[in-house]
Amino acid sequence: MKRPTYIAACLVLALTLIVLNLPSHTRARLKLGIGGLFLPLLGLAGTSQQLAGAALDRVVPRRELLRQNEALRQENQELRLRANQAETAERENARLRQMLGWQAQQPLKFKLARVVLRDPSNWWRSLQIDLGSRDSLPINAAVLSADGALVGRVSAVGLATSQVVLLGDPACHVGAVVENGTRDTGVIGASGSPDSGLVELGRLSSNADLKPGQLVRTSGLGGSFFPKDILIGQIVDAQLEYGYGTVARVRLAANLDALEDVWVVMQR
Repeated sequence: MKRPTYIAACLVLALTLIVLNLPSHTRARLKLGIGGLFLPLLGLAGTSQQLAGAALDRVVPRRELLRQNEALRQENQELRLRANQAETAERENARLRQMLGWQAQQPLKFKLARVVLRDPSNWWRSLQIDLGSRDSLPINAAVLSADGALVGRVSAVGLATSQVVLLGDPACHVGAVVENGTRDTGVIGASGSPDSGLVELGRLSSNADLKPGQLVRTSGLGGSFFPKDILIGQIVDAQLEYGYGTVARVRLAANLDALEDVWVVMQR
């Protein structure tokens, strides 16, 4: 045995004998002192092990994170879709309630129809609805918008669908009266304008008292297909044309480009 090793062994043996021969209370205090020296190191080691274990528990594989993220994204999209559908349904229900409330106030008999086909061009102003002869739909019946403004008339009736010719088309003429002091009367005819919201009111007297904003309604005169007092629109402007009397432009109350549901007058 090398000398340094021998000396170290002798020192350890001597310290051991000394400790064993110490009084019991002295040994206890010595034990506490030695334990206090090593306690921080032992505590640090334990804390490090706990932190390492917690970190390992929190580590989630990247694939699992991506899967969870995709699931949350799909769930969010589904919730957004359901919210949009609920909002759309509520708007549709409100619109139908308003339409049914308007119908209940009218003396005429109506039937609700849905627009199923629209002429893609403005050359012929027409559309098709989902009512026909099986629904006892009469030819030339007046057609109104959802809120009761005049749209046109039924021009052809099939078994399940029918064609509606709209205001401003050359095949749709309407006797009209202006709500003014002189109750000027004329005829709504072809508009001659690419704007589907404008029509012409002709055959007015040369001294017709027309002003912008005056309401125009159906007159019910001249064997018209249209019941009296249905709203058509408002006067935009007017001018005197030689040989034709006064001609006025009328802004329609119904938006012909946005029709989804219409009322058909089944009985006058």
